[in-house]
Amino acid sequence: MARPKLLSRNDHEKYQFGRRLTRDKIDRRHPWLRRAAILAFFVFAGLLLAIVAFRFVSHSITPVTIAEKLSGKVLARNWVQLANISRELPLAVIASEDGSFCKNWGVEWRAVVDAMREGRGIGAGLRGASTITMQIAKNLYLWPRRSYVRKMFEVPLAYVLSALWPKKVLMETYLNIAPWGPGIVGAEAASQYFFHKSAAALTRREAILLAGVLPSPSLRDPTMPTPQMLKVVPVIDKRMQVLASRSACVLP
Repeated sequence: MARPKLLSRNDHEKYQFGRRLTRDKIDRRHPWLRRAAILAFFVFAGLLLAIVAFRFVSHSITPVTIAEKLSGKVLARNWVQLANISRELPLAVIASEDGSFCKNWGVEWRAVVDAMREGRGIGAGLRGASTITMQIAKNLYLWPRRSYVRKMFEVPLAYVLSALWPKKVLMETYLNIAPWGPGIVGAEAASQYFFHKSAAALTRREAILLAGVLPSPSLRDPTMPTPQMLKVVPVIDKRMQVLASRSACVLP
């Protein structure tokens, strides 16, 4: 086999000069490319720093709370630890929203592909393809409006969150930042508002009804469940019985 020809010092300098010249031409013709790359780098670095920081502190400001405040709604929220929330609620949320929460890495590609294949678009169907971790990424770092563009950001953020945060931290964060109605953010606020009790005292049925609100919190009320919500209650209950043994990652 012939040995590769080594560049002489003069040829190497010419090669490096050519590379610099090409790069300079690109920068002059498309200065926005360089600026976009720099902006993307700083955005990614900022998000990564925020993810690491939020691993250890509560998240008092999110896009959801900002949107609520700008709309003039009074926010009711109170951050509580996962240990102070009835075990029925995280189990109901897993059964309703993300059955493989304890096993997945933040993204369920099969559900995403199925939603796309069935043509469910960017409405409730596409939301059904969102795992709990993807919803955390959306509620913490992205905008509320559904779109394929937002979904493209949710996926990598979900992987990063899954890599850096334990499952209990993910679940505690989700239950404390999820919107349960206009101006109602977090499980404790929802429990106090709808059932006049702490999240620690929620019954199984109350937890199921709260989980049923999550797909459309601005339209659903757990104290006045629609026929569709009541139809789902026994389904979620059965799923909870099956998933209890698979949800040890968050259950006491």
